[in-house]
Amino acid sequence: MTQKQTHAFQAEVKQILHLVTHSLYSNKEIFLRELVSNASDACDKLRFEALDHAELFEDTPNLEVRVSFDEAARTVTISDNGIGMSAEEAIAHLGTIAKSGTREFMAKLEGDQKKDANLIGQFGVGFYSGFIVADRITVETRRAGLKAEEGVRWTSEGTGDYEVETITKAGRGTDVILHLREGEDEFLKTWRLKSVISKYSDHISLPILMKKEEWDAEAAKQVVKDEWESVNKASALWSRSKSEITQEQYDEFYKQISYDTEAPLAHTHNRVEGRSEYTQLLYIPKKAPFDLWNRDKRGGVKLYVKRVFIMDDAEALMPVYLRFVKGVIDSADLPLNVSRELLQESRDVKAIREGSTKRVLGMLESLADSEDVADRAKYADFWKDFGQVLKEGIGEDHQNQERLAKLLRFASTQADEGVSLADYLKRAKEDQEAIYYITADSLSAAKNSPQLEIFRKKGIEVLLLTDRVDEWMLSHLFEFEGKPLQSVAKGAIDLGKLQDEEEKKKAEEAAETFKPLLDRLKEALKARAKDVRVSTRLVDSPACIVVEEGDMSGHLARLLKQAGQAAPTSLPTLEINAEHALIKKLDGAAQFDDLAQVIFDQAVLAEGGHLEDPAAYVRRVNAMLLG
Repeated sequence: MTQKQTHAFQAEVKQILHLVTHSLYSNKEIFLRELVSNASDACDKLRFEALDHAELFEDTPNLEVRVSFDEAARTVTISDNGIGMSAEEAIAHLGTIAKSGTREFMAKLEGDQKKDANLIGQFGVGFYSGFIVADRITVETRRAGLKAEEGVRWTSEGTGDYEVETITKAGRGTDVILHLREGEDEFLKTWRLKSVISKYSDHISLPILMKKEEWDAEAAKQVVKDEWESVNKASALWSRSKSEITQEQYDEFYKQISYDTEAPLAHTHNRVEGRSEYTQLLYIPKKAPFDLWNRDKRGGVKLYVKRVFIMDDAEALMPVYLRFVKGVIDSADLPLNVSRELLQESRDVKAIREGSTKRVLGMLESLADSEDVADRAKYADFWKDFGQVLKEGIGEDHQNQERLAKLLRFASTQADEGVSLADYLKRAKEDQEAIYYITADSLSAAKNSPQLEIFRKKGIEVLLLTDRVDEWMLSHLFEFEGKPLQSVAKGAIDLGKLQDEEEKKKAEEAAETFKPLLDRLKEALKARAKDVRVSTRLVDSPACIVVEEGDMSGHLARLLKQAGQAAPTSLPTLEINAEHALIKKLDGAAQFDDLAQVIFDQAVLAEGGHLEDPAAYVRRVNAMLLG
């Protein structure tokens, strides 16, 4: 390629560039963080590739990032001597976006946060942040290992297209030259650029160099020298002693690696020695990311080996249910050329994963069990955003199931949120033999379920479970501290010692007295109900439907259907309240079959289910109202 070639941007890039140049006004300095971070990543990638191909270092083995400016030309340049790009890579990386988060990124920008430039990095489009302050960007690059004459110049004004041409570039790596817009002269000052680098990039383990500036007494002004100096500490934050690091530095590092705008909820920083030697710096975010529910999303932990960057998103280092955790793990034991495949099989990685999991759970436990009201409030906020994901661990992490069970929080008939299983047992009746729960589509549906009536009458607390993951979780969590978990909507209710002998005797007598009625109802409802029996759980409602132990609940069946999956077909059992006026009216009713169907339909609706033939229900009710 010798001539200039013009290429059109991918459609999504055009939209992003338009939004970047017209909508992002706040915190413009973020562009420097992004471009320095990209330059650092390029150096990390070269260092990694050079493990097997040392010749890629050419004649400059020392990796560095340089930041400079030209006041006359009104340009800011960020240079690195990292891996660089070939012509094909420049077109692929700078002209298209392969990230799946593009649509969400644009939706966020067009929403309430449209002026928040911090969103840029979160969606993998950090390079384009340069257009916040520049009306033209020139990129000059050469991939390590290619000839000097195979350099590439990429130029764009951030509109509909960009130009690419071949140039001669002696040194490998990339120079990003920003031609500043009018009004952005603040970034043509050494002190301003230094302050931004210090704020966002101080932890980067490569030297970030700028030209020295000294006071010239004769000229009575600061003069830029030809000598370069490092403007960052160039030491990995996690490798420093905890006593040397301020909370502000921890928070800034978190924002740098997570692209979050808020400080984290909590962090843990430890050096672990023993069978495996590693350093971990792990963070729990305050708010859930937009892609939290994507279980295929890569984890948020970066892997380093002896401070050499190996890979982003090392999912083998953290279980899937802790995919919201961000941070860095730096191992002293893993081989420098470790691959994703080796990570999956390594004993050392398994030890790191187990140790890091326990550390994160320990952080959560310290918040949840703290005597400090503020810490407990933090955990309550965490639970609202991440609780459903943490519940996945009950089935995925048997080793830590007991610890996770103590961290669970629910609504109950006594509180709308924040009830732990330990709290429940403290309030349980003296002779209570089980932890009772009900699953439903919503809190309102759970609270008003007829199946709760006997429990409410006797003052027995019932947990109200309304998250989609709850049914799956309950298939793995059978007991807590020796007490079984029992659904109030499954099987016949046996309250044991909490039900007095008189109540039991009364129920047995009712079952005998109503046997002819039960037989007629079974016949009328044989296509819809497995059985009909007198209820011991109803107080005010005429009827309810329950499923037998071992059968799928109606709530889970509905969830499967909503997900497009086939649910096993099993008929429920109808329980009737022998004391209710409507049930008494059934005996001898002229429209017995229709009334039986109406009572069953009402029981389905009260349970939160959907009628297969709503029109038939309406016809029957109207006929009765008219009759």
